[in-house]
Amino acid sequence: MTASLAAREVVTLPSVGLFADGAAVKTIGSETFRLCSKYVDGMITVNTDQICNAIKLAYNDARVILEPAGALAVAGLKKHVEENHISGSTFVAITSGANMDFNRLRVVSERADDSERSLEITIPESPGAFREMYGKIWPRNVTEFTYRFNSEQEASVFVSFQPLVHVENDFEEVMAEFRKGGFECTDLSGNELAKTHIRHLAGGRSKAQHERLFRFHFPESPGALQRFLEALDMKWNISLFHYRNYGDDFGRVLVGIQQNHGVKCEGMNKFLEDLGYKYIEETDNPAYKKFLR
Repeated sequence: MTASLAAREVVTLPSVGLFADGAAVKTIGSETFRLCSKYVDGMITVNTDQICNAIKLAYNDARVILEPAGALAVAGLKKHVEENHISGSTFVAITSGANMDFNRLRVVSERADDSERSLEITIPESPGAFREMYGKIWPRNVTEFTYRFNSEQEASVFVSFQPLVHVENDFEEVMAEFRKGGFECTDLSGNELAKTHIRHLAGGRSKAQHERLFRFHFPESPGALQRFLEALDMKWNISLFHYRNYGDDFGRVLVGIQQNHGVKCEGMNKFLEDLGYKYIEETDNPAYKKFLR
């Protein structure tokens, strides 16, 4: 409809996205076009993330789950208010459908958080660098960490977190703090490739020496990740780290640690016991050997 109104005639689009399938039409009807040309003042377009956020807003407000097409009006209204800095006014959004596919909720949940920002951070490959990097983000809520040892010089980390809402330009301040500390960083918040694929593929295989792999269950409470990194002895290097906050009671964390003395290391074993978190060693897991070594 937006393209047709702009052209002042009915146009046929070469393709349409199917996420909001209730509104996915290549060619609009002639009567619909006539009515919109006469009565519609303007059109607002939104992307998939904004639709997902609108579904989340509707659920939080009214405990109803809208289908993507049904949430279009909420997404458009929110965008209009934000872009025009409107306050103190009343608007009405018509939510026109709740035919939600249950399997699609996973996508909606992953893309709905508009408070999450993502960075690629380059850190020196040295013991303590990972913890120092995390210290520059704390006390902000970290929602994702993906890191894999690649070379002896430096490593790239994919991290997502929620900037402090009461601090103006907090995300930009975090980036400035990283660069001030010698950590190069790139904003990936609006990068579709990074959000859809790279966040799941970052890392891959590594030839990190004397690596042991562990799965930890972290209680999802403020400071749990920081306490783990503070407890990690500086003589050990973290060679793999993967964490994603899915809103569960426990965060599931995968950690690779390079020990100094081969397979047996009583110091590390004692550290693991003293840490107090439930863990499982996966060093001999065939999936680890096939895809991460």
